[in-house]
Amino acid sequence: MAVSVKIPTPLRRLTDQQSTVSADGGDVSAMIESLDGSFPGIKARLCDDSGELRHFVNIYVNGEDIRYLDGTDTSLSDGDEVSIVPAVAGG
Repeated sequence: MAVSVKIPTPLRRLTDQQSTVSADGGDVSAMIESLDGSFPGIKARLCDDSGELRHFVNIYVNGEDIRYLDGTDTSLSDGDEVSIVPAVAGG
């Protein structure tokens, strides 16, 4: 099942400057693995050494923050839109 993944500018060097890529997976965790298979190194930017999503990375599925769904176990369906959004801090 293919989903569309929006890639933030800081990670586009890993995706050959593509802003949107396609990935497979029945849930967010599998999608991250699929992305890493196509674009080696992207998982290390999204996940820590234990495989958990880094605190400064936000992922949305069809506009819904996965932190309020099932986290990386959030199910994906064919055609879903996934957005990877790095947290922004400052003042």
